Amino acid sequence: MNTAAVVRIYCTSLEPDYDAPWQALTPNSGTGSGVAIAANRVLTGAHVVADATFVQVQKVDDPTRYTARLVALCHDADLALLEIDEPAFAKGIEPAELGELPELRDRVSVVGFPVGGHEVSVTEGVVSRIELQRYSHSQRRLLALTVDAAINSGNSGGPVFAGDKVVGIAFQSLRDAENIGEVVPSVLVARFLRGVKEGRPLGVPSLSVRVQGLENPVLRQRLGMREDQTGVRVRGVEFGGAGDGVLEVGDVLLALDGHDIANNGTVRWRGLRTTYPVVLSERFIGDPVPVRLLRDGVEREVTVTLGDLSVLAERSQYDVRPRYIVYGGLVFQPLSRDFLATWKTWWEKAPSELVNAYHNELRREGCHERVVLSRILADELTIGYTDRRNEFVERVDGVAVQSLAHLGELLDRAGDRVELETSWGAVLVFDTAAVRAGQSRILANYRIAAARSQRL
Repeated sequence: MNTAAVVRIYCTSLEPDYDAPWQALTPNSGTGSGVAIAANRVLTGAHVVADATFVQVQKVDDPTRYTARLVALCHDADLALLEIDEPAFAKGIEPAELGELPELRDRVSVVGFPVGGHEVSVTEGVVSRIELQRYSHSQRRLLALTVDAAINSGNSGGPVFAGDKVVGIAFQSLRDAENIGEVVPSVLVARFLRGVKEGRPLGVPSLSVRVQGLENPVLRQRLGMREDQTGVRVRGVEFGGAGDGVLEVGDVLLALDGHDIANNGTVRWRGLRTTYPVVLSERFIGDPVPVRLLRDGVEREVTVTLGDLSVLAERSQYDVRPRYIVYGGLVFQPLSRDFLATWKTWWEKAPSELVNAYHNELRREGCHERVVLSRILADELTIGYTDRRNEFVERVDGVAVQSLAHLGELLDRAGDRVELETSWGAVLVFDTAAVRAGQSRILANYRIAAARSQRL
């Protein structure tokens, strides 16, 4: 086990404030762990350096902190690559080697710098589970190792060794469980590093479909399936996603990339049985993938060009500023997990309409994202409207709102008056000349640098 390759990471970050999307929160400092995979390159977790403004690394036996810069990030798989330009850092470094995917009950060691001390720490355990898990950093369901070695704050981002090879990167621990941690496996690490080397898109691809298991025999019969056929039924296709225009609601996915799909949605992959998206663990956005399906009782082969995850509401975003529009004291932004997270325990405290849309609504042709009236700034223009916040904006002058950018276009071309309708049936009417005259006053009063975010 090459503990000399393990480093401590110091990161100062600046996160955006989705409650007031034109500003940022107070700068925050934290620590994590990483591992040198080349003389001047360090692999760590994306969550360790997310929204970073300044990053330093420190070797095990060296008190010097070396300035690092970000080379690549994959927030989907919670991986990041740092580079250190100072020649002194490379002295004495023996880069760690990447190993193969371990097997169940293989012994592993988690190495890093957890809170509570200054020296490198080693905890040992075994691989107890290998399957798709939800990554807390990205909310993606991806392949992960579960180990019974402790992963604590400061330890994440560090390497997990099996013998003298790195088999994964520690990234989260399970709540309400003792000494249960989860690890980004070497399969995803190798994909990330190959993507960096080849200049490929680093996001983990998705079919962007929602499926239904077919364990009920009557349902299988209704779909015209033979006894020897198994698969899952497509119940939703996200507009703009990889499956859009190729897969249809009602299709039965029988096999993906040559792997037969069982009625419970699992496949046999590398000797494991887990849910079918595991097949995409080594694929890249833009790769063509064969899909065998049943449509209207006829079995056929189609090819899907893999794309990024397409959803109605963005999952957690990092290293980007929020999108927003301020108009006459009204503040609009897209529905997103980051906005919902402005409520503590948002799944219980946020408005149920917003939570339900986040979890259940599909991205569709006439609605690429839901736009929320997230805040109403007190002003003479907003008198009588201040109780209408946290509702969706459905229409502007009778035209359905498709996205935040579309909302901006509708506001720009409004006539003497503009009328907005919300999801709760409220109507908000503004005199457009009064809005133009009062916009600078509102921006100045609330210290807002621009009425629209740069991303618009």
